[in-house]
Amino acid sequence: MEPLTVLASRKKNSITRLNTNSRIYKTIIKAIQEKKGENIIALDLRKIPEAVSDYFIICEAGSTIQVRAIADFVEESVKKQLGENPYRHEGYSALQWILIDYVNIVVHIMQPATRKFYKLEEMWSDATLHEIK
Repeated sequence: MEPLTVLASRKKNSITRLNTNSRIYKTIIKAIQEKKGENIIALDLRKIPEAVSDYFIICEAGSTIQVRAIADFVEESVKKQLGENPYRHEGYSALQWILIDYVNIVVHIMQPATRKFYKLEEMWSDATLHEIK
């Protein structure tokens, strides 16, 4: 984990702020859907000054194999279509919760029990929640 001072220094530039029509947002959502990620939501964090990104995209996967498959496909799709690598990714060893950080969008791929335990939606309840169908 990075020290909080590093996270605080990652200033968000209003010019590069994303929205739901941004290519990276759409690419990530489509990649999750193609690998059958479930209960997909996007938390819009743009109006929360303390937030370290514009969006959290959260989804569930039923097994460790599916968690890895979704994460790999998200990274592959974003790299292939947009030429971007993640700033950082974590969780590939345990495969309970993989986090892929693209700075302005952070993707959380979680097993259902892990998602229920950490309750990110409640932790960031000030954010606008968008359910993805």
